[in-house]
Parts: sequence; C-alpha cells; structure tokens
Amino acid sequence: MAVQISPSILSADFARLAEEAAVVHNADWLHVDVMDNHFVPNLTLGLPVVEALLKATSTPVDCHLMIEDPDRWAPAYAEAGAGSVTVHAEAAKAPVRTLRQIRAAGARAGFALNPATAVEPYEDLLGEIDMLLLMTVEPGFGGQRFLDVVLPKVRRARSLIAAHGGQVWLQVDGGVSAETIERCAEAGADVFVAGSAVYGADDPAAAVQNLRDLAERAAR
Repeated sequence: MAVQISPSILSADFARLAEEAAVVHNADWLHVDVMDNHFVPNLTLGLPVVEALLKATSTPVDCHLMIEDPDRWAPAYAEAGAGSVTVHAEAAKAPVRTLRQIRAAGARAGFALNPATAVEPYEDLLGEIDMLLLMTVEPGFGGQRFLDVVLPKVRRARSLIAAHGGQVWLQVDGGVSAETIERCAEAGADVFVAGSAVYGADDPAAAVQNLRDLAERAAR
C-alpha cells in the first residue's frame, strides 16, 4: 500500500490559505475539515472557501464533512472539484445514495467513523466507498491527543478491506504525528491526516517528508 500524507488546513493560517497550501507542495492531499457547529462543536469553513482554495492550489483537496446534513451538501463539494469527499456514518441518513452521488460527480467517496463507532456494521458498504476514515480523536478540534484505543479497529478495518479486494484506502485523522504515525501504519492505515504536526513545524514540507518516511518504514 502506498503511503499518502494529507496535511489538515485546520491547523493552518486561515488568512493565508493559498500560501499555506503552497508550503506543503510535497503532500498528496490537502485535508479540509468542514464543520457546521451542529454535528461537531466547532465552526470552520464551507463551500465558498473550498471553491476559492481549489483555484489556488494544484494539490488535490480532500474534504471531510463533519456536518449535520451531508446528504444534502456532499455532492456540491464533489461538483466544485474536490478530489475526495468524506461523509460521516453518524450523520448520513442515505449513505449509499450520497456516496454514489459523490462518485458520479467525479470525486472519490469517503466514509468516516467516530472513535466509538464500530466498523463491522458497515462492511457491506465497502463496495460503495473509495476510502474509509477512522477518527483517532473525537471530531471537532485540532491538536487533540491520539486515541490508541482506535488501533485495534484500524487492524480490523484493514482485514475487512483485504477480504473485499483491498482497493479501499484506510485513512486516520486526529493526533497523527511523528510519535504516532508508525503505530497507525503498522495497524494498516495508508492515508494520514496531520494538522499541527505539519503546520506547527518550522518547516511544514520537511515535516510532511518525515511523516512519509516514518509511515513507509513502519508499513514495510
């Protein structure tokens, strides 16, 4: 599995998003956390800012929708040009329809699970998604401490994905850093969202490369 690093702009300077996107030129994705202050207790940014960011960067944008009504809004992010759009199992009321609409609009379809949400009930949806996101913190705020309790779920998810052909990417998001990324890679994750570990570094591009090196070594 190929390691992919997705810096989260939640930890970037919102007043300089185009510049902040440029400094992580070696990233595979830019991770954009869309929060509505309903599904999670935080308010970040929405579709107009994503549309502006898409015009300012050539790096594919990975939109993580932590919002109350993803069935209504998710297709619009794909239509705007996001390369990947992820909705939460806990929020989507018609997940199959929404995931298919995301794909039909040209984006990769992601499906996210909070730390306490089991992966096994969603095994039958693996054919409908391109990426499974396992939250390794409670969603809502950056800078939280990584929850090791999620690692067994990462391993179980990797086994389920392998049983279905292994085409689904497995992303982890929350508390991913140089201290935790190796454990995530060893457990089977291959896409890593890192916010403060990248944008809190003196050299964000070097931080991206260091995280990549650590994950690749652990994955081997």
